[in-house]
Amino acid sequence: PLQFDYSNSSGNRPVLKLNPYSWTKIANIIFLDAPVGTGFSYATTWTAYDNSDTSSAAQTYEFLRKWLMAHPKFLTNPLYITGDSYSGVIVPIIVKEVYDGNEAGREPPMNLKGYVLGNPVTCEVKDISQRIPYGHKTALISDELYEATKTDCNGDYVNVDPTNGACLTDLEMVSICLEKIYLAQILEPMCSFLSPNHTKLKWSRSILQENIINVVSMPLQSRPWCRNYNYLYSYIWANDRNVQEALHIREGTKPEWDRCNESLSYTKDVLNSVVYHRYLSKTSLRALIYSGDHDLAIPYIGTLDWIRSLNLTLLGPWAPWFVNGQVAGYSILYSKNNKYDLTYTTIKGGGHTAPEYKPKECFSMVDRWFSYYPL
Repeated sequence: PLQFDYSNSSGNRPVLKLNPYSWTKIANIIFLDAPVGTGFSYATTWTAYDNSDTSSAAQTYEFLRKWLMAHPKFLTNPLYITGDSYSGVIVPIIVKEVYDGNEAGREPPMNLKGYVLGNPVTCEVKDISQRIPYGHKTALISDELYEATKTDCNGDYVNVDPTNGACLTDLEMVSICLEKIYLAQILEPMCSFLSPNHTKLKWSRSILQENIINVVSMPLQSRPWCRNYNYLYSYIWANDRNVQEALHIREGTKPEWDRCNESLSYTKDVLNSVVYHRYLSKTSLRALIYSGDHDLAIPYIGTLDWIRSLNLTLLGPWAPWFVNGQVAGYSILYSKNNKYDLTYTTIKGGGHTAPEYKPKECFSMVDRWFSYYPL
């Protein structure tokens, strides 16, 4: 419901304002820090911090069960599991856990209706490989370089044969083309402190890496705008003692809040979550998948690719949808056995992740979808 008022924030005093496009206006939302160790979540033993995709999903399911048993008035509410980015791996597992629990008669029964995923990671190798065709589609990579890379690398741009010199040379050229592009939104400026040296750059599986610099004390007029600067306010705000007391954070459980805790002991034991989508496509659930169409980290063409692999029935053509008379994105609707339905849409101009860049359009999207209206 709140967001940072960047234009009126300065130094170590972030200013908050109401978010007119908060999804809390249309739904009761549980915001969950998971896996354990992220956000303000913590464990009481060191071994409890050892986590994985599957164990994190199982823990989230157990949390939901206990929370709903403690708050039974919400049991009849329609339940949607949502997430974005790496949640594209975790959320389908959680949805399967909830669905299977209902089928097995576990208490409490949950009124599961579907799931929502934004800019979702699905198979890291395939997602990253799609950056090259996406870069070609958006004129970041030339026709000649794209065709040479596709041929020399046999379409595999991640698990490259180290003896394939032609492929490695092509990928070095691709890296030079993409190194100064902001992966999260290709039209936005890349922070100077994030710009790598192309002589040291290698084509890697790293999606997004953030470095923090002390820019909050610089006058707004004297620094070039960069979206990553905005994230610094979350560190200041979340680590403020008064804020933590207001949020009822248990003192001493979290020495410092990190936006992205890279020290987690975490095992990625699900390398491709499509198998879970395929399982869920045999149910009567609903799914909404959306992508910012300017996201180079998880390109929309890769998301469309795995959706098509589900062999669903196409219910309508690729078509624009509108907010205030303007094109907000392009959507397509699929179904299976007239029970499961999946809506996929791009968010025009959106990045990684789309609601951060296009809050009005994403609010309209989810409001219409929750209400069973066409986008």
